[in-house]
Amino acid sequence: MHFISIAHVLGLLLVVTGSSMFVPAICSIYYNEADLLPIIYSALITVGIGLPSWWFCRSEEELNIKDGIFIAVFGWFLVSALSGLPFMIHGSIPSFTDAFFEMMSGYTTTGATILTDIESLPHGLLFWRSETHFLGGMGFLTLTIIFLPKGMGGLRIFRAESSPGQVITKEKFMARNRDTMIMLWLIYIGLNSLQIILLWLGNMPMFDAICTAFGTVSTSGY
Repeated sequence: MHFISIAHVLGLLLVVTGSSMFVPAICSIYYNEADLLPIIYSALITVGIGLPSWWFCRSEEELNIKDGIFIAVFGWFLVSALSGLPFMIHGSIPSFTDAFFEMMSGYTTTGATILTDIESLPHGLLFWRSETHFLGGMGFLTLTIIFLPKGMGGLRIFRAESSPGQVITKEKFMARNRDTMIMLWLIYIGLNSLQIILLWLGNMPMFDAICTAFGTVSTSGY
């Protein structure tokens, strides 16, 4: 296994995850609620862990299918664990096990939750919870592939993350897999945007429209 290349990809995955937390931070600022600092701290911690690994573990080695499977499996656990930090720091979900379950549920778009009163959470945390559904709907690692340098074996990561059947059949999307990922993400974002606009035109508040779209287009069941 190419451990340096694996560390590079995992580091990038954490950088993308931490950067994604700044979007709900903006939401928290808008609503002026107490979840801003927990989200900011979590984003800085996540980026701080991933940035050195991404920056210093650069390698020309191309990933093989074993590397892709390891990144897919370990990446899900790592991202879910760190994504639960905002809830734990804020105190709304103090248990690591519960926070991990909530985030894993989001990224895998299963829709399961340990929360009994979801609406009681601050808007920033609610947005972050819905954003994990959005990111997981297309497969979080597929977003990371867009930022990988050429020759890093992005197609192998995609096959390992998207469908076990593709590992067996060796089915490919396109030779230019990064372009494929960009197209898929643009289509996915377009579908979410369309539903948000339609819900908003149907007199649903914009925040609720965004969270609902993130939770339904991704097939999480909200």
